[in-house]
Amino acid sequence: MEGEQQQEMAAEPAPSPEAQGDGPKEAAGIASNISDADALKILLEMKMKRRKQKPTLPSTVTELSTEEGSKVYVVGTAHFSDSSKRDVVKTIQEVQPDVVVVELCQYRVSMLKMDEKTLLKEAKEINLEKLQQAIKQNGVMSGLMQMLLLKVSAHITEQLGMAPGGEFREAFKEASKVPFCKFHLGDRPIPVTFKRAIAALSFWQKVKLAWGLCFLSDPISKDDVEKCKQKDLLEQMMAEMIGEFPDLHRTIVSERDIYLTYMLKQAAKQTELPRASEAEPRRCVPSIVVGVVGMGHVPGIEKNWNTDLNIQEIMSVPPPSTSSKILKFVIKATVFGLVGYGCYRMGQRTVRFILSMPVAQNYLQKLADVKPQH
Repeated sequence: MEGEQQQEMAAEPAPSPEAQGDGPKEAAGIASNISDADALKILLEMKMKRRKQKPTLPSTVTELSTEEGSKVYVVGTAHFSDSSKRDVVKTIQEVQPDVVVVELCQYRVSMLKMDEKTLLKEAKEINLEKLQQAIKQNGVMSGLMQMLLLKVSAHITEQLGMAPGGEFREAFKEASKVPFCKFHLGDRPIPVTFKRAIAALSFWQKVKLAWGLCFLSDPISKDDVEKCKQKDLLEQMMAEMIGEFPDLHRTIVSERDIYLTYMLKQAAKQTELPRASEAEPRRCVPSIVVGVVGMGHVPGIEKNWNTDLNIQEIMSVPPPSTSSKILKFVIKATVFGLVGYGCYRMGQRTVRFILSMPVAQNYLQKLADVKPQH
């Protein structure tokens, strides 16, 4: 299990050299006739020269350390904040990390590749095709929950005119400028989170939560977002709606705190220095890691940091409950009923339309005038 998680953690959104952190753009100026060993040495010296021993960091950064001497700088962000983007850029530039970990999973990594305009358009367009895709990927209940949460995100996007995930895109760009910096995805896969969240609710809790999400329409200002630097806006809005459902809060927030902590600790294992050839001896040094997560996760990460973590339990998906099966049947029956009724109504209208046409009326009149032959 642990090996699978490490492999997932190391997944990188793009195979380009910049995305993998193989070298900064300045490396293009290095003479092409020098040896590989010299090139690696120059890049490493460049990185160490830029790395501040006593970095000046934003107030939103929490510093953690491991027994091996590695340091982890966790940047607490608000997902719709320009200030958070600046905090991420400054932190990466100051500490020149070996690894950058972001609160994303492979199912949401596409936001790193899209520009702001495309993301704004995508966030506002929640259509039947997206619903079908979510249901196919996550199941009926989890898919509906995902679409409702997307509606919440789209509401914030529409109110602010700002696409979510700007801090992650900045982290991705800045990591590509740091020599030998890896980019890791640190969040639990979203289908697992939604399926566990659904399993934690009773039938009526699911109905009540869905109702609250469907009718979310309160206005939000940019000032509200910045006030939420102490707690991520999207998760604060969710917390207000799910406050009476402790099990749901546990699956959406607390369990992901554990998962993010585990991934940050994995990333903080000692880093092997780059080698020009296989003949060179391996050398490992403590790592410098920057984590970019929603501010709401920072207290949980601090709480779990010195704990032995086992994420196997929070990665399992419980079987659907009886209430989930009943609700799934009711939803399917409702959908098929509406489609059937629509076809019936369309059929009636079509017949009436055809019969009202002059050609059809003329033809029917001719049939009526024909006398039966004996």
